[in-house]
Amino acid sequence: MKSSITRIATTTLALILSYSLNPVFAVPQTSHQSVTVAQAKKAADNLIIPGERVGFVTRKTTKQDLVKLYGKSRLIDKTISGPEGIGSFAATQVNLGKERSFLVVWSDKTRTKPLDVRDLGSAWKTPEGLGTGTSLNELRKKLGDFKLSGLGWDYGGAIFLETSRLSRYQGKIIFSVDAASNAYEKYPNDYQAVSGDQTLSASNPHWKPLGIHISQIIVVLNPQQ
Repeated sequence: MKSSITRIATTTLALILSYSLNPVFAVPQTSHQSVTVAQAKKAADNLIIPGERVGFVTRKTTKQDLVKLYGKSRLIDKTISGPEGIGSFAATQVNLGKERSFLVVWSDKTRTKPLDVRDLGSAWKTPEGLGTGTSLNELRKKLGDFKLSGLGWDYGGAIFLETSRLSRYQGKIIFSVDAASNAYEKYPNDYQAVSGDQTLSASNPHWKPLGIHISQIIVVLNPQQ
């Protein structure tokens, strides 16, 4: 595996498999009226602050906090597999409709410390306006001529933020891109040219016809200390 791709794999696995030693935040008991007000505030906040929060979900949010924020009926607990099938992790799906739903991945089965938030709907945006569905052209405007990995494998389409204008977000957020669903059928030569275990510039002309867009965002809340 090439050194750059190894860096992606190592970084991603470390972010998912590790957790910090920060104490868990305990939310005080509130009245029904307070919970209703809190839920209204959460419904109006779709901001991602890399490394800090997704809306009002922070590095100290617990499963019980999610119940208070969004209501038990909107939550589904599940178990997910790590990259390349390594490990399994407790997770909680927060169902807020197609554009606002997200998944919280926990450090352990107690569901008291989030590792990251992912599977974000298109309503969630960074301060720069980046979110699921953002096009390659828009990414280049915000990030400059960044580099990314080839498509079609476990770490495919991962953006190397350290080579971009948003290098300050390195280790705090992971962006991955993918092609349009029919890209391979329509442009097989271009698709193959940017696929596999390789590092490519965002200015590579083979990306242009493929409908490249952000397909996954992982907001890291508790990285390895």
